[in-house]
Amino acid sequence: MKRAAILVTALALTLTGCAATDSGRDDAAISQADLLAAHGLEGKDAREIITELDQTPRAERSTELMASIRIDELILSDDTGETSLPMPEDETYMSIAPYVNQTHDCFYHSLTTCTGELGNEPVHVTFRDDAGEAILDEEVTTYDNGFVGFWVPKGATGTIEVDHEGRTATADFSTEDDGATCVTTLQLT
Repeated sequence: MKRAAILVTALALTLTGCAATDSGRDDAAISQADLLAAHGLEGKDAREIITELDQTPRAERSTELMASIRIDELILSDDTGETSLPMPEDETYMSIAPYVNQTHDCFYHSLTTCTGELGNEPVHVTFRDDAGEAILDEEVTTYDNGFVGFWVPKGATGTIEVDHEGRTATADFSTEDDGATCVTTLQLT
């Protein structure tokens, strides 16, 4: 009985080893392709995935996919595994959630779970570098999740200014290697 169990185990290991070797494909690439396909994201790069997921209405968001933005990569995971996609070389994504009464602590923006107070609201947002020069200056509407995101040059530091219905908020930002991608400290007063 013991000998039969050993033979079955050896046979299973041999077949598993052959299947991985014979495929000629990298297991990490298979996992990434499978994970992206399982969530309808195949063929998309980090920029396209971020845009799609951040702007998806809350009621339509996947409860199975987790997506977290770092300065240099987008990390995607579900119950089958985890993969990452590189961010563009010269810019990164900063997501901000201005608020009046309620916020949460956040450092790396989660495209699937982060929610802010002011969903679908018009805001004026200005990113200024340390010299006071505007990096971007836009009238935008927050997404259904209460956030709004911007592609900002890597290696930049400065302040974010938000105006909404006569209220203003400012916060520091950094897109250096140790910078946050989620800014939830913009209390409008």
